[in-house]
Amino acid sequence: MRPDATLPLLAALALAVACAPSGPGNAAPAGKAAAPPPASPAPAAGAPPAPGGPVPTSSAAATAAPAASARGAQVDAPSPAAPEPAPSITADEAEAILFPEDAAAHQAGIDACRPGHAGAAGTPSPEHERVRCLLALRYQGDAQAAASATALFDGNGSVAGLEREHLMDGGYRGTLHLVPELPVRAERRHLEWTAAAMADVDALVADLAAAASSPVRYRHRALALRYFRSVRARTPSAYATGWTVAYNLAGSLHRSADAVRETLFHEIFHLNDSAHGAWSQAALAPIYDRIVARCGTRISCLTPYAPNETLVKGGTYYAFQPGNGVGEYAAELAIRYYREQRAALRGERLGEAPFKCGPPENARAWSLLAAEFFGGADRVAPCHDGAPSAPPPRPGAAR
Repeated sequence: MRPDATLPLLAALALAVACAPSGPGNAAPAGKAAAPPPASPAPAAGAPPAPGGPVPTSSAAATAAPAASARGAQVDAPSPAAPEPAPSITADEAEAILFPEDAAAHQAGIDACRPGHAGAAGTPSPEHERVRCLLALRYQGDAQAAASATALFDGNGSVAGLEREHLMDGGYRGTLHLVPELPVRAERRHLEWTAAAMADVDALVADLAAAASSPVRYRHRALALRYFRSVRARTPSAYATGWTVAYNLAGSLHRSADAVRETLFHEIFHLNDSAHGAWSQAALAPIYDRIVARCGTRISCLTPYAPNETLVKGGTYYAFQPGNGVGEYAAELAIRYYREQRAALRGERLGEAPFKCGPPENARAWSLLAAEFFGGADRVAPCHDGAPSAPPPRPGAAR
């Protein structure tokens, strides 16, 4: 979750513990995440067995292949693992995202979007065209917003719809009332920022895949994007669960295209972290715990280890704020990785030292994240002496 940009310490503690509050109907308690089921990725085709993997149980098994070769027999190579299908949102799912509570009021238009026959060869599938029709129906009255939502779906496969009205346990701030609201007319910029952000992430991940030594396993497409507004509040700015990102049109962090891009990447990382079996808990907790044991909440001690300069008002670095846990450290690390890879791709000079060039803990965490999600790709130049020093922390903001 990305709470209010100027949250007091106690509010940040309460809201940041659960980064992905659930919507109505989820089994998780109010304000808690209903995490996607852990994924067990298949090893890359041709990869050697993992340490501790199966070994032949007899000398006969060990010598079977050489013996066959000596006799002139041809030994079949193992078949490569079939690639996983690309994620997608079905038309029925898109209908639920776009009309979560008012489908009956639009039933005639929804029914009109159902195809009566299959499309001709070489044309978009009836399923794809039905989603485009549903987008036009949902965004009727704002042609520019409709065009942005359609371009987002065509390019990224994500559907920009609505959150359901519900009450959220906001911890220190009490119960929050969230209501659905489309990003149209005066709020259209949020949809345009979202579409630009997703296109930017698409381009970056494609570049990283070209430089990777193993498959990139970071889902960033075919997401449900649900817009809402918090009544008489500006928090949470966003939250994520189950390949869905909910976006607050009143969120205090959503002030620019750059801020929205990083907010979305932060939330998408949480979805991937959960889908990889709470990867950050297993992989980064030893590093995180060692840093916290050494520094506590002392800003001067934590500065070399903080992935970002963001501080909680009255607290410490957001990545190390008590109650946030290693998951938020990992999400902040993901933003830093994204920011630096993006700068390298665009030929831009970093305004601070590369994160991996700090203490050894930084390099280890960086390498683990790159290997798990991005095939080990790293466009950032190797470390060398004389790199620019990190800027001083910027107080008064929190993710």
